[in-house]
Amino acid sequence: MTSFSKEKNKFVVTTPIYYVNDLPHIGSAYTTIAADVVARFHRLRGDAVLMVTGTDEHGQKIQRTAEALGRSPQAHCDEIAAGFALLWEKLNIQRDRFIRTTSPRHEAIVREFFQRVWDAGDIYLGQQQGWYCVSCEEFKEERDLLPGKHCPLHPNKAVEWRDEKNYFFRLSKYQTALEALYQSQPNFIQPESRRNEVLSFVSQGLQDFSISRVNLEWGIPLPVDPDHTIYVWFDALLNYVTASVEPDQEPTLDNAVWWPVSLHLIGKDILRFHAVYWPAMLMSAGLPLPGRVFGHGFLTKDGQKMSKSLGNIIDPFDLVQRYNSDAIRYYFLKEIEFGRDGDFNETRFVNILNADLANDLGNLLNRVLKLAHKNCGGKVPGIEGDRPPLDESFEATGKHLGEVVAQAYENLAFDQACNAVLSVVRAGNKYVDEQAPWTLFKQGNQDGAERVIYTVLETARLAAYLLSPIVPDLSTRIYRQLGFNIDFNQLQPSLTTPFSVHSSWGALQAGQPLASPQPVFQRLELPEP
Repeated sequence: MTSFSKEKNKFVVTTPIYYVNDLPHIGSAYTTIAADVVARFHRLRGDAVLMVTGTDEHGQKIQRTAEALGRSPQAHCDEIAAGFALLWEKLNIQRDRFIRTTSPRHEAIVREFFQRVWDAGDIYLGQQQGWYCVSCEEFKEERDLLPGKHCPLHPNKAVEWRDEKNYFFRLSKYQTALEALYQSQPNFIQPESRRNEVLSFVSQGLQDFSISRVNLEWGIPLPVDPDHTIYVWFDALLNYVTASVEPDQEPTLDNAVWWPVSLHLIGKDILRFHAVYWPAMLMSAGLPLPGRVFGHGFLTKDGQKMSKSLGNIIDPFDLVQRYNSDAIRYYFLKEIEFGRDGDFNETRFVNILNADLANDLGNLLNRVLKLAHKNCGGKVPGIEGDRPPLDESFEATGKHLGEVVAQAYENLAFDQACNAVLSVVRAGNKYVDEQAPWTLFKQGNQDGAERVIYTVLETARLAAYLLSPIVPDLSTRIYRQLGFNIDFNQLQPSLTTPFSVHSSWGALQAGQPLASPQPVFQRLELPEP
């Protein structure tokens, strides 16, 4: 993976670190796929990229889960963390850092950060009373609870009453500074609906929050009072700083060369921690703030909320085994507007993948490659002079496609990127049907037929390049059939440097040998009922 270089633009994207109470679910996969796509896009542009994910391994919930399973907390964390790493590999996710909060390097960062906040006078001992959800590791306002004192996010779990001495962080001190941040940087919290949630919450007045727990062994001891452990969220958020230190460097705040993060991707349920608590903590420690916090929506299955009781949980391991990583990546990013809630329906999943990638894109390439092998010597046909292909309006669409798609990736509008590419692919299918190059060849119009062949091959190449952050395996197969020795999973400097060339119309060179046509995306089949 790329290391930080001052000669390049730096881009750091993070997922939340996932709680290891259980193996990863489809929601965790969704966030991590999105982060990987963003990272791949920036690598295409030649940026120095750091993609960070990992596991959150401290807290009472982990301790209780491990006890219930008859294993030590560390053994439990080791097993579940390995499951996350395995799923990311199966989903073709290229993470540069996998942070585990039980690592000594992370503890060193947490201790130094805590000391800075302590020295700033922003931590004090106080009394904590309230309803606590162990599953959320969070105190809940009584007005937000469901009947029977149940957590709205974990309706099967009753909250617990706590009355104990804790150390508190002076969040209230940063009310004005946070409001100024949101005002001066309106894009700090995205999308707009999430920003409005935070503004509403902060406007009600911020309360200090506890950052320690008593009678809990599974956590980092509080440096100033070993009878307390550091609250799991205060500890967990600092993973982003730990990840910013190169592995061969001493884990200190001054060595966090990749800090600040450019983009935090999170689920909307942990928005307050990242958009309110986290920037205030960073202000207290005197560290720069991240660039953006983006809270995406939740996933449902067949229009229903997923739950074990309903038996409709999507197992991402099973899904990727039955289909493939490209299919899963494409469906969730193309069919769901990032930032909104979205639904998974397996029949729709299969139909969308077959229509878009097997039929529209795959068949477009396959049918024209066969013509090129039969009539053009198995090479990219030449284009005389600088004359455009026959249909100038079609070429004009291709000329601007790279700019449109790049802007969509920048805006995390993955669905718009896919739809823009597919619109040109479908135009390519219509174009080849209307121009009928097979007929032109029969009529002896070699020049006209070759123009059509070139136009369609270039359409497929451009589509493959622009979709490569989302479907890297498919894009690699297309590029290889077009005669490029390129693997989008192993980006060479020769590919990352000329982004403007590869994302523009006309990068396919005349005379380039073409590989034998093979299906680039196998049609998917629904499982037998």
